[in-house]
Amino acid sequence: MMRLLRVIRAQLRASLALALQYRLEFLVEGLLALLWMAVTLVPLLVVFGARGTVAGWSFAEMLVVLGWFVALKGVLEGTLSPSLMQVVEHVRKGTLDFVLLKPADAQLLVSLSKIEPWRVIDFAGAAVIFTYAFRQIGHAPSAADLLLSAALLLAAVLVLYSIAILVVSIAFVAVRVDNLLYLFQSVFDVARWPSSVFRGALAMIFTYVLPLALMTTYPALALLGKLNARTALGALLGAFVFAGLARLIWLSSIRRYTSASS
Repeated sequence: MMRLLRVIRAQLRASLALALQYRLEFLVEGLLALLWMAVTLVPLLVVFGARGTVAGWSFAEMLVVLGWFVALKGVLEGTLSPSLMQVVEHVRKGTLDFVLLKPADAQLLVSLSKIEPWRVIDFAGAAVIFTYAFRQIGHAPSAADLLLSAALLLAAVLVLYSIAILVVSIAFVAVRVDNLLYLFQSVFDVARWPSSVFRGALAMIFTYVLPLALMTTYPALALLGKLNARTALGALLGAFVFAGLARLIWLSSIRRYTSASS
């Protein structure tokens, strides 16, 4: 475990040093992240300007969902997408050898190969959204609700990461998967809305096939004290099973990898 933490710390330090070499870009990207957060509020303001609730969610409760969405968007675009896009390039060029030969787990190395530190602004923005939302609700979440929502946030990150790993694993058998990552980022925008907003086939897809409900709706319900223990336990178990499946597919893909020296 200590070796794992040292590897993570080294990767974070290298990414931070690289980002600070281009300080103007660091500042511009940070400002763009703030602008993006402001834009995400527009659909909610438009919808709730005409009605008081949507699918049983008030404006303040919907802001809690949006807060989780902003935080997970920061994880996706700050770590997963830039890092795993490099894996696609490594596989395409046959240079993944340099990663596989290092004395550390290859999946860990590629998952943290490039980090964009300015995405920390997303987490700060999510905290501001949560603070405002609970002021509107009139009470703060309990300690038990905070712990449960933190556990479900971990599950959400795990599912998000596993989906990204599954998409990247396709690169070992297909020539280009860049568009799949961009497509997933676009589909992930749906997670700004609670799963109960969707009906029929879309509800099934966004709950079980592409579990966006687990990523934002369940953590929001937990923070609001509205998630029952059975659903929470099922979500946590499902996240770990999904992560295990992604790990097995990754290992299988690595075994089929044809290196530049082959």
